[in-house]
Amino acid sequence: MKAQRITIGVSGAAEIAHCGPSVIPIAKEIGREIARQGAQIMTGATSGFPMYSAEGAKEAGGFSFGLSPAASKKEHEEVYRLPLKALDAVVYTGFGFPGRDLMLVRSSDAMIIGCGRIGTIHEFTVAWEANMPLGIVEGEWATDEVIKNIIKSSNRVNPNVIFEKDPKKLVERLIAMVRKQEEGNGREIRL
Repeated sequence: MKAQRITIGVSGAAEIAHCGPSVIPIAKEIGREIARQGAQIMTGATSGFPMYSAEGAKEAGGFSFGLSPAASKKEHEEVYRLPLKALDAVVYTGFGFPGRDLMLVRSSDAMIIGCGRIGTIHEFTVAWEANMPLGIVEGEWATDEVIKNIIKSSNRVNPNVIFEKDPKKLVERLIAMVRKQEEGNGREIRL
C-alpha cells in the first residue's frame, strides 16, 4: 500500500482583529510546524488565521491545499473576495461555507482550531462528531475557552481533543494521535 502524507486541516477566523497581536506569528508557526514535521496543510482557502498558517507552511517548504466555498476561481475572488496566495492547489467546491466546512474536516486526518468565530466552531463540532484528532490552540483569544465550555456542556467525552499553546508540541501530538488511529486501519503514513 502506498504511503500517504498526513493532512492537517487548519480552522480559524478569516477576520482576526479580535484575536490579539500574537495571532499572526502563532498561525504562521503552526503552518511551519506542519511542514517541518512532514505533514501537509489544508485550509478553507480563506484569509486570516488559515491563510497565515498556509503562508507559514509555504515558508517552510510545505504543500498547501485549499477548499474554496466558491464554484470557480472568479467567484472565489470576486464574490467571496478570498485570497489564493500561499495555496498550491485549490478545489472550488461550490458548496458555500457550510458545505466547504464539512469537506475540509472530512478531508483532513486531524484538525487544528485557532482563534475563530462561528464558522470555526462549526468546523470544531464537525470534527468532534467524527471523533478525529483535534488540536485547540490556546491563546489570548476566547475561542479555546468557548470550546472548553462546549465540551463541558456536551455531557460527552472525546479523548481525541487536546489543548496546547506551543505549535510544535500541538502538531507533534496530533501526528502521534493520527498514527495511533491509523495503525489499526492498515494505512501506511509517510512523514
